Amino acid sequence: MPLARIPRARRAVATLVGLAATVLLTAAAVPSADAGRPAYRDPRLPVPDRVDDLMARMSLDDKLGQMVQVERKAAGPQAVADHRIGSVLSGGGSAPEPNTPQAWADMYDSYQRAALSTPLGIPLIYGVDAVHGHNNVHGATIYPHNIGLGATGNPDLVQRIGAATAEEVAATGIDWSFAPCVCVARDDRWGRTYESFGEKSENASAMTSAVTGLQGEALGATPSSVMATAKHYVGDGGTTGGDDQGNTEISEQELREIHLPPFREAIARGVGSVMVSYSSWNGEKLHASTYLVNDVLKGELGFTGLVVSDYDAIDKLDGQEDFTPDEVRASVNAGIDMFMMSSRHEKFIDYLRAEVEAGRVPAERIDDANRRILTKKFELGLFERPFAQRDLLPTVGSAEHRELARQAVRESQVLLRNDGVLPLAKDGGKLFVAGKNADDIGNQSGGWTISWQGSSGDITEGTTILEGIRAAASGSEVTYDRHGNGVDGSYRAAIAVVGETPYAEFEGDRPGGLGLDEEDRATIAKLRASGVPVVVVTVSGRPLDIAGEVDGWNALLASWLPGSEGQGVADVLFGDHNPTGKLPMTWMRSFDQLPINDGDGQDPLFPHGFGLSYG
Repeated sequence: MPLARIPRARRAVATLVGLAATVLLTAAAVPSADAGRPAYRDPRLPVPDRVDDLMARMSLDDKLGQMVQVERKAAGPQAVADHRIGSVLSGGGSAPEPNTPQAWADMYDSYQRAALSTPLGIPLIYGVDAVHGHNNVHGATIYPHNIGLGATGNPDLVQRIGAATAEEVAATGIDWSFAPCVCVARDDRWGRTYESFGEKSENASAMTSAVTGLQGEALGATPSSVMATAKHYVGDGGTTGGDDQGNTEISEQELREIHLPPFREAIARGVGSVMVSYSSWNGEKLHASTYLVNDVLKGELGFTGLVVSDYDAIDKLDGQEDFTPDEVRASVNAGIDMFMMSSRHEKFIDYLRAEVEAGRVPAERIDDANRRILTKKFELGLFERPFAQRDLLPTVGSAEHRELARQAVRESQVLLRNDGVLPLAKDGGKLFVAGKNADDIGNQSGGWTISWQGSSGDITEGTTILEGIRAAASGSEVTYDRHGNGVDGSYRAAIAVVGETPYAEFEGDRPGGLGLDEEDRATIAKLRASGVPVVVVTVSGRPLDIAGEVDGWNALLASWLPGSEGQGVADVLFGDHNPTGKLPMTWMRSFDQLPINDGDGQDPLFPHGFGLSYG
């Protein structure tokens, strides 16, 4: 019978029955929260539904607090709870006492318990610069810096390193790594060159496999899943003169062709966060660039994750100390979701609250930031698994991870010169080893190791290059003197391990030159004067200016910054591994050529992609 001919009362009953059936079908299709428990607490519900429910319960103060990431030294657990802080970080060298994996887990859990004690119980997310292993933690495995990994040309290896790093990070409770750096370094004078996989966008794009390694196939799919960060968006490797935090003066076409592709690849891999660069593009600070952050990153590239500032970056927008309400407004409206701060988090919250209440920062922008932040917390499973994964503590510095690091070291070695002296025989006769970087775990690990700038000396556990040589040449007499004193013609070869000492961003810029220091030159000169074949091993974060000296060396091996497993260098020196590394950077013929890059028409000492083998 047509509906129009059904009496009104019967139609009403039919409508109610239909509605009831719809409700029952919907209830069967979508799990509901348990009685008495908020929907956002129900892990059976879709993440967007949980986010909606939680945000509906949040005050403005709750939302503003979620947008802050504060250094642990500036806010203890109670302060984090009082201000509803969304995230805590340990900057380079900011570690608990003692600096052990167990102490890190204890510290993390104390912060998490405080966050969970707040009325809504929103867990915090804790971030660190685990850029070549869990490098803030004493005893963790330290992998080669990115320039060495770029030389391997092995994305699968880089993914495995990311997964191993994630296990060590998760064991200590940490949820978020500010890695990988996917910058494209175009000027060796830049102090962050070693954080780049290479000078071409293809180098960095291929190694976004690190994202999958850290996060897994899906964020939160395993207990060891750690949120990755593609940084530093965008163009920081192309600043004029290699000036850290400087100005990238290039066309938009060049920015898109060289510097943007690795971020596109990282987003395709589902990277959870993107960190914005301190630098500027044609005079505009990236942290205030609505076009590049809102329009390109979030709009054109479709990035739905969390955009985080660099450390105290909003202080730098106007070139003056401290930050102002104008800087807060400009960076929030440009699309920054979370603000990494050394301190002054209360001032930031007060300024941002005033900007919202005055209508200068739309409430919708605050909600967008919170939606992105909370989505990642739900995806990571922090509401269900908020504490350190202590069952993973045995993985920190494990033999398995150290063997993986050793493999990475040997695959990263680039043989640049060899007159036949390499590979060295393991037994018979005597070998002489010299150089400031031969027996120094700190020097071979470089910056971002235990402390921000890194330091020389016995700063963590591992195998020095000298120890690796001695283990490999157990059938030979190995003599070591840092300065080369005592070498003579009785040795069948001498190995000089020279190069740079640790540095990190800003302090690592070298606008005045990239040659060997006086100590290195004097050491090599003593070895050469003995008349024995001289093998030079450079430990450095970038190509060095050596063209005037290399003709006097019998062999040259670029070891980059190998990390804690120096035996990987010996594996190549003694022929257990045929050198397979290829230059990810063009090697200058003279410092005056900088910047020098593949395809620019200059005559390099060694071109991009160069690397010899033993046969």
